[in-house]
Amino acid sequence: MSAGFFTDERCFWHGGGNYAGTMPVGGLVQPLTAGGLPEGPEAKRRALSMMQVTGLAGELAVQSAPPASRAELLRVHPASLLDAFKALSDGDGGELGLRAPFGPGGYEIAALSAGLATEALRRVLSGQLDSAYALCRPPGHHCTPDWQNGFCLINNIAVAVEAALAEGRAERIAVVDWDVHHGNGTEACFIDRPEVLTISIHQDRNYPLDTGMAEVRGEGAGAGTNVNIPLPPGAGHVSYLEAIDRLVLPKLLAFQPDVIVIANGVDAGANDPLGRMLCTAETFGQMTMRLRDAADELCSGRLVATHEGGYSDTYAPFCTHRVVQEMARSNTAAADPLAATFDARQPDAGFNAFVSARIDDLVALHLDV
Repeated sequence: MSAGFFTDERCFWHGGGNYAGTMPVGGLVQPLTAGGLPEGPEAKRRALSMMQVTGLAGELAVQSAPPASRAELLRVHPASLLDAFKALSDGDGGELGLRAPFGPGGYEIAALSAGLATEALRRVLSGQLDSAYALCRPPGHHCTPDWQNGFCLINNIAVAVEAALAEGRAERIAVVDWDVHHGNGTEACFIDRPEVLTISIHQDRNYPLDTGMAEVRGEGAGAGTNVNIPLPPGAGHVSYLEAIDRLVLPKLLAFQPDVIVIANGVDAGANDPLGRMLCTAETFGQMTMRLRDAADELCSGRLVATHEGGYSDTYAPFCTHRVVQEMARSNTAAADPLAATFDARQPDAGFNAFVSARIDDLVALHLDV
């Protein structure tokens, strides 16, 4: 089996602006001694470094890719958004939308990030790779067609999906997003598109506060092809796997996609600063294994993942490694040093039953049972 890994050093050079955490510096908000936005390069760079040290990288076809072209970007984003972005990028950088800052050259780096996702999907659909992971930075799933948002400047997955559809490489594409935050941008890009199934498992009302509700199921011709699975804060391993087994897999089976794309945010990890969930590296591994098996059954194993959130510089790399390991069908593991601690912190049976009852409601809503 051939697994690809798309990355580029230039993506680690994306700048995050004058922030302290998610708060703009000024007034009573002091600058941090090091870093700005939580979305920094360290967690992603350490994930790649870990794969090199364990030897997993040696089992992958590691490569870069061309930036997404303007024509590819225009399939998702209007010229007005791209032009405003490029103008600021050609100067000193700036900020657009909400919490989407960038430095000089930010436009080119964001286009490169989208290009990594696009080429990963293209190579899998052409049969050159069985699976592929794109270490995208900046991330993309909060960027709507006309509004940058939440660290996201270009919607990487949407650009990749539109390219695959336009090039006739696929007719039906499923996107499964388990980032702890709602994939509102990807939802907005495909809300009325019957050929794209979008599924988001996320912490209820984390970010954005006003999207991600279960009742949003698609519009017009896309009715029924958007699935939101908002889980309460504190949900962990058992609840995430139940959501996959009872909601995600049946929707994939009914949709019959040509390829499955994972929006791999690992910020549902148990110690992530921007989430309040209790997933472990093994949770991400088990979810990936289930989608890999679904891809084997439904679409000849075609599976692609793009990197989204994940803000624990120390723990997110273990979660990412576990996802890539399963995608590559590899035995090369990175032992989780916090496995025992996080297993001991998992919700009790009563809380899991509470979440299960919520999932019952979602099953009734989305599977028409």
